[in-house]
Amino acid sequence: MFKLESRLKSLYPCLSLPHCLSLSFSSVPVPFYCKEKIKEALCFSQRIETRASSEQSLYIYKKNTLLLHCAHNNYILVLPNFLAKSPPFSVNSKNSIWVLLKTTIMEVSSSPISIQTTPLQDHPEASPKPYKKSFVTTLKEAATLRSHSFKEDTYFISNLRSSEKKALQELKDKLVASEASDSSMWGVPLLGGDDKADVILLKFLRARDFRVSDSLNMLLKCLAWRKEFGADNVVEEELGFKELEGVVAYMHGYDREGHPVCYNAYGVFKDKEMYERIFGDDEKLQKFLRWRVQVLERGINLLHFKPGGVNSIIQVTDLKDMPKRELRVASNHILSLFQDNYPEMVARKIFINVPWYFSVLYSMFSPFLTQRTKSKFVISKEGNVAETLYKFIRPEDVPIQYGGLSRPSDLQNGPPKPASEFTVKGGEKVNIQIEGIEAGATITWDIVVGGWELEYSAEFVPSAEGSYTIAVEKPRKVAASEEAIHNSFTPHEPGKMVLSVDNTTSRRKKVAAYRYIVRKSTALVPATFNYAN
Repeated sequence: MFKLESRLKSLYPCLSLPHCLSLSFSSVPVPFYCKEKIKEALCFSQRIETRASSEQSLYIYKKNTLLLHCAHNNYILVLPNFLAKSPPFSVNSKNSIWVLLKTTIMEVSSSPISIQTTPLQDHPEASPKPYKKSFVTTLKEAATLRSHSFKEDTYFISNLRSSEKKALQELKDKLVASEASDSSMWGVPLLGGDDKADVILLKFLRARDFRVSDSLNMLLKCLAWRKEFGADNVVEEELGFKELEGVVAYMHGYDREGHPVCYNAYGVFKDKEMYERIFGDDEKLQKFLRWRVQVLERGINLLHFKPGGVNSIIQVTDLKDMPKRELRVASNHILSLFQDNYPEMVARKIFINVPWYFSVLYSMFSPFLTQRTKSKFVISKEGNVAETLYKFIRPEDVPIQYGGLSRPSDLQNGPPKPASEFTVKGGEKVNIQIEGIEAGATITWDIVVGGWELEYSAEFVPSAEGSYTIAVEKPRKVAASEEAIHNSFTPHEPGKMVLSVDNTTSRRKKVAAYRYIVRKSTALVPATFNYAN
């Protein structure tokens, strides 16, 4: 059997490895080393902490418990009483602990990042006091390790494997022989022989791992449900949920790749009166489900259904104040409907304002999810909403309540004006200068910083010497809960506008965005008019 000790020595010859504890797995002994030497062997120190926490991690925390997380191979293993003096114990798992340790060590050794292996005594400053992490903190950190981003199918037939092409043709043949041979979905005849039909059929095949019989069964059940539910006409119905529009579930803008974005926020249902009004009985629940399907169908109507096009949407779910128990029935119904009847319609699921317990649960269950499913998930805790959303959605398309610049009224004025993005580093002050403003012109601007908690001000600086700077907005501390600032100013002389964000009291880097428009005036304005500070 390949010895872990020899492997560690070959990787880190400077280490003096102590005696090991033996842990059995299927009667095969696996050597384990004391926690301090494991910590050194895997180089989980302050010097490479960023690398370790983004790719693979070995977390050792108090009460002699070990959490090993290997992001690339999707393993999470919790071993209680790891360093206990009791006899060796067994682990009932299909994944060997040896494999987990070996994989992690191999990944560290093959990393392009330069890892120092100089003896610690030569660099005493590289041995800080160990940072003790609680069990919950460690699980939360493991949950933030996001899998590789989901790569959406192109739906080009030429990109399919031969077995997948064969499965597609078999599905078409079986559909011809069924009673649903003349069926259509989202206005596309399923046997029309064009690319759009292939895209839809491939979605059902992908959802069932290209098992033709299972895919056909799913497709036929979906067609029957759509007919019974009246899904083709639900978009045109008036269901009387105006109070929920733009609040609970709504389509709003697009992501950076052109996917329509659907936002979901169920925090309003913490109000018992609201909950009873929407979910008070089964009839009300069914009406809500119909409305929720209506919102999704609106998003699907924006899809291209063609190879290389936009063929799925983005789901953003806000978990803030979401009542878990009360919405359990409704959530299960929605999840079941969408899974059974809208396969491969979601390219990415972004969870924001995630409470700590959700992160813990996800970290525990993620090993049982497929890599494809996990690659669609993005989890963001409170305070990181704007930073997370900006990675996928431009600021001008992010709603203002989530740290963006998009207001509901903006959608009525055509495509949003693009915003400029920037970052405000910890301990830094940023001044945005908008020059060339003429006398009588009106400048209108929007600015936002994710998680604010910094000082903001705006001033107009005239071009003429001797003129006074005008404090348009005096310096003030902006709270984390504040939305984007929208303001305008009309100077009586030419000059420049300076927008300032001061983050010198914080160490945290923050994402930010701004945009502006200057409208020239046709009126004659006196050229020598000045404002005093």
